[in-house]
Amino acid sequence: MVGGRVLGKCRVLGKGSVRGEWRVGRREPGGLPGAGRHGACPHGRGRGGGAGAPMAAPRAVLLLSGKRKSGKDFVAEELRSRLGPDVCTILRLSGPLKEQYAKEHGLDFQRLLDASAYKEGFRQDMIRWGEEKRRADPGFFCRAAVQGALQPVWVVSDTRRLSDVEWFRAAYGDVVQTVRVVATEETRKRRNWVFVTGVDDAESECGLDQGVAFDWVITNDGDKVALGEQLEMLVQSLHRSL
Repeated sequence: MVGGRVLGKCRVLGKGSVRGEWRVGRREPGGLPGAGRHGACPHGRGRGGGAGAPMAAPRAVLLLSGKRKSGKDFVAEELRSRLGPDVCTILRLSGPLKEQYAKEHGLDFQRLLDASAYKEGFRQDMIRWGEEKRRADPGFFCRAAVQGALQPVWVVSDTRRLSDVEWFRAAYGDVVQTVRVVATEETRKRRNWVFVTGVDDAESECGLDQGVAFDWVITNDGDKVALGEQLEMLVQSLHRSL
């Protein structure tokens, strides 16, 4: 029992970098959509959900996390492709953050969305600014991100902090599943990752290194077949909840 939820056993698929095993762990989602540990939530809102949650409650919410260049966005896109855009939508907490930051600082919002040097030039200040917003209101960016999401499966591709996980669990209960995307440092370096002080040692990168028992751990080290097998297990589990 972890955090009031029963976790299923992990299925070992092969050798890798997580606790000596390459594995995908899973928990069968339980409860009604929008019904969390704090009672029924007919409008997709629970304690902490607030007025920003949409009327349509999701059947599954996947909170993806992982280090820079681990491939979170790629995994999210693969999940949407396999489930279909009518079933699955990708939500990014950084979208509302970057939009508001761009407005307040007179910057190009679209250029902040891509993996460009333009974005990297503002990354540290965006992190600082975002932390100030979260301290004032931990659910600020979460509420903005879910606006208009109507598909039954939501994939949040950039979960970074315990406060993010707590907000979604309070708002949507047992339909929330945590997914950790992992890759070795060697793999990340091949994807042009370089350690940056103030970024890679900040809460935005390290906030979920501990304190969460992940429902799924997906290894993304460049083996397309192995990644496909792991994603298929997750997709099949999701289909059973729809």
